[in-house]
Amino acid sequence: MQADKRPEKELHLQLRAAIAPLKGAVVAYSGGVDSSLVAYVAAEVLGERALAVTSGSASLKRSDLALARRLADEWGMRHRVIVTDELTKDDYRANPVDRCFHCKTSLYEALEEIAQAEGIAHILNGTNRDDLGDYRPGLVAADDRGVRSPLVEADFDKADVRRLARHLGLDNAQKPQSACLSSRFPYGSHITRARLAQVEAAEAVLADLGFENYRVRHHEDVARLEIGEAELSRAMDLRETLNERIKSCGYRFIALDLAGFRSGSLNEGLIEIVNVG
Repeated sequence: MQADKRPEKELHLQLRAAIAPLKGAVVAYSGGVDSSLVAYVAAEVLGERALAVTSGSASLKRSDLALARRLADEWGMRHRVIVTDELTKDDYRANPVDRCFHCKTSLYEALEEIAQAEGIAHILNGTNRDDLGDYRPGLVAADDRGVRSPLVEADFDKADVRRLARHLGLDNAQKPQSACLSSRFPYGSHITRARLAQVEAAEAVLADLGFENYRVRHHEDVARLEIGEAELSRAMDLRETLNERIKSCGYRFIALDLAGFRSGSLNEGLIEIVNVG
């Protein structure tokens, strides 16, 4: 039986089986559906020996931080918010093609310290099988630190994650993907706290106007809006409002990308180069 055809109860049992032998786990938890599912099932299986940890650094939207706090409280999970140090690192701020490696290394180093203090041997993340096909230097950082990915071990793709999250009644089961704000910058475009806040403010405009699938890509004076294909016509209808409100976030020009929203669009062309190299 293919993974996407497994009944929800079987998915649940298989994810529990991937986590139960660990005895204890610190979970890298962002409030997204993938890490939320891992954190939820870890708390379900391990109880007080599961600790969900969220990095509340500037690259995480404040709305996502608030969501992570609320869900952890509603689900009765042990939860801790920390601030990692990636913005102090030149290798991160310069935004090289392996930026995510430096960010995740900061995160996993912090989680290692917490795990050691708690007497917990394992760190978990929310990587699923679909993530393995993209260019993701953060996966290298996870491998370097021995971080485990129970969704991969249980052979979950994104569809499996969402189906089980719905089955378990998780509020964010249908939450659109929301990568860290640093992913909005072309490689080589420096990352600062102020620039992250500028992108966050611009995306808050799109959220306030009711758009569901979107990114604001930061090209210095230009904000390039990626809007879900089904919402492009509405974006055109609201172009004057979008232009005015997003300019107020500090951009001189507002561009609408006619190709629509694509997760990881700034990796386009990069994956082939990396693979050839």
